[in-house]
Amino acid sequence: MEPKRFFRTIVQPTLAMMEAHPAIRIPVTPKGNVLVMTCAGQESLWKSRRQIRIGQYHPQSVGARSYWQMESTWGGPVAINDVIQDTPRQLFAICEDLEIPTDELSLYEACAWNDTLACALARLLLWSDPAPLPEVGDKQGSWDYYRRNWKPGVPHPSTWSARYDASLAAMQP
Repeated sequence: MEPKRFFRTIVQPTLAMMEAHPAIRIPVTPKGNVLVMTCAGQESLWKSRRQIRIGQYHPQSVGARSYWQMESTWGGPVAINDVIQDTPRQLFAICEDLEIPTDELSLYEACAWNDTLACALARLLLWSDPAPLPEVGDKQGSWDYYRRNWKPGVPHPSTWSARYDASLAAMQP
């Protein structure tokens, strides 16, 4: 998906809903917007809801789901279980509104196809980090934040800057 469309149809409405929800109230900020956008760009280039390995989709070996490539506890480092453990009240509120069960297996399957849930999981994962979000324009700080929270098995720092710039451009009116 083109980054501007991704921001307007997925990120912007999801984060606005999270800010307005009385049980969540995570403020919408440019710092949060750009990091949520860039993480999705880095993980899937805003294109794949299911992990693609070696250029093709293999149903029996798929681990990560959603544009943010969330995984289950048994599947890898960006575990949905982390969000369940660290932000249960906020996650429950989102799932209640979306009518999605809050067990890990249901969340794992649902986030592949429910972009609102997947975006909310990504924002909650970032929100659970006690460090403040990096300032807009701090690509190195953002990269460090991403690495700490996503724990990519094979990090690709060479692509981060372009994904970050595309995210910033997508956020412009």
